[in-house]
Amino acid sequence: MKTTAYRYANEHFILAITIFLVLLVIALTATATLCASVIFIIGFVVLSYSMSQARHKDLIRQARRVTPENIPEMVELIQEGIRRLQPGQIEVFVAPSRALNAYTFGLSSPKVVVLYSALFQVMDKDELLYVLGHELGHVALGHTWLNSLVGGMAGIPSPGAAYALLNLAFLWWNRACEYSADRAGLLACGRLDKSVSALVKLAAGPEADTRAELEAVYRQIDAEDDTILGSLGEALGTHPMLIRRITELRRYAGSEAYRRLQQRVEQNRL
Repeated sequence: MKTTAYRYANEHFILAITIFLVLLVIALTATATLCASVIFIIGFVVLSYSMSQARHKDLIRQARRVTPENIPEMVELIQEGIRRLQPGQIEVFVAPSRALNAYTFGLSSPKVVVLYSALFQVMDKDELLYVLGHELGHVALGHTWLNSLVGGMAGIPSPGAAYALLNLAFLWWNRACEYSADRAGLLACGRLDKSVSALVKLAAGPEADTRAELEAVYRQIDAEDDTILGSLGEALGTHPMLIRRITELRRYAGSEAYRRLQQRVEQNRL
């Protein structure tokens, strides 16, 4: 059973507004600009595809692809996430890095998920499953290829005010995608406490390994939305404030929609 019902409620609405604004700007420009815009979008997507292929080749040289032979302990975790979220064809790589991060990319199948090696030093199995599920959610919901397409549309050469508006709309949609992927991570690991602790550890970095240090980091996260600068930084970024992501996860975890969907996702394990 494949489902995408965990998608953040406003994601499609924001995407529709973003595309509407893009098309409105295009419609208000001259025919020559319209032709140039189409060429720009096509060129941007082609460039994104080329960069994706180059990144994949670079990964093969520097990272380890997860297989039953080289990282058997990860295979079961990956299969668990894939069974639950049904994202399609996936390759998972572990890249050497002291940073705590994960990302996904790809315009064609299989999509690629990259986990940084430091994650395995600070996170337990459930937290890793949340991080993995977050990235699988991006894949299952089409964010990996939509990012290139919508990003190309938002980057169309246009007057300064229109260009700024398109980019702000694109960032707004990016942040909605993060909420959706957070829900996917929660569905993958099935534990709100581990989902929140994974987010806190991502913010804390590999150096914060005691409970006191993590609690201090959480207090800093909790204060993010107390200042105008914090809200401005969020508006100009691709990710919502962590405290808002945590608050949204808690709200979603307490909803009837989540409980129903979690039961359906659990059936994929059978």
